[in-house]
Amino acid sequence: MTDMNESADVTAAGDASPSGPPGDLSRFSINQMTVKQLTLPELVEACVRLGVPGVGLWREPVQAYGLDAAAKLVRDAGLAVTTLCRGGFLTAIAPAARADALDDNRAAIDEAVTLGTDTLVLVSGGLPPGSRDLHGARERIVDALEVLAPYAGERGVRLAIEPLHPMYASDRCVVSTLDQALDLAERFPVDQVGVVVDTYHVWWDDRAPAAIARAADRIHSFQLADWTTPLPAGVLNGRGLIGDGAIDLRAWRERVDAAGYDGPIEVELFNDTLWVRDGAELLADVAERYVRHAL
Repeated sequence: MTDMNESADVTAAGDASPSGPPGDLSRFSINQMTVKQLTLPELVEACVRLGVPGVGLWREPVQAYGLDAAAKLVRDAGLAVTTLCRGGFLTAIAPAARADALDDNRAAIDEAVTLGTDTLVLVSGGLPPGSRDLHGARERIVDALEVLAPYAGERGVRLAIEPLHPMYASDRCVVSTLDQALDLAERFPVDQVGVVVDTYHVWWDDRAPAAIARAADRIHSFQLADWTTPLPAGVLNGRGLIGDGAIDLRAWRERVDAAGYDGPIEVELFNDTLWVRDGAELLADVAERYVRHAL
């Protein structure tokens, strides 16, 4: 994985690129989904121009561009790939579906290696059709990790379990809190399985600050998004632009710092209103807000 502090395009703290926002961007990473209106070359160009040192990539657009070509493009630009999204969806009951999920996650691990990132984000999966067994679904995640964690560890990739807000528990992720994610992750070596702390998903949980302290070096990714209401239909694309919502982002950043996390801080937004904006301008806006609201 490229060290974010080694990019020649990143300026010193408090002295960002003249065309970019003022402030320290040394830990800032932009998740590809935040500015999905940009092609991968456009995203890389905008990051270099602004002095953004890291990107979180998604498998689908990377595959569409070409895995090896994407890896070369990002590497040649001096950008760090902070995470790859996503693996997971490990809760199926049918043997064939479980085998397919394991194969897909092995492929995702291999893609992470090619892209030069050590972190694969896992969205665990929701309840299988007709099931109401949350506990059983979570145990099937453990069963899958018993296969995937050693495979990832041998390749230098960490699996980062991301708890999602409870509104996604039925269809997307049965892991809803950091404590639940840690209960799963702690069954495996820390260099194989950890967690993602995403402000959008955990800000409401008054037990999350203690869970962050508990997580310590199992925090493998830290992501920012704000909570704004009303949520849109379908709720998936309701992540607010940082600074526009109810979350004290700086306080959450301070919590993960206090737990010992000093890695990238990735802004990941799903928002239809943002996606109709000029992508390069949105990236500059997000970087400026990151400095203003998170540092």
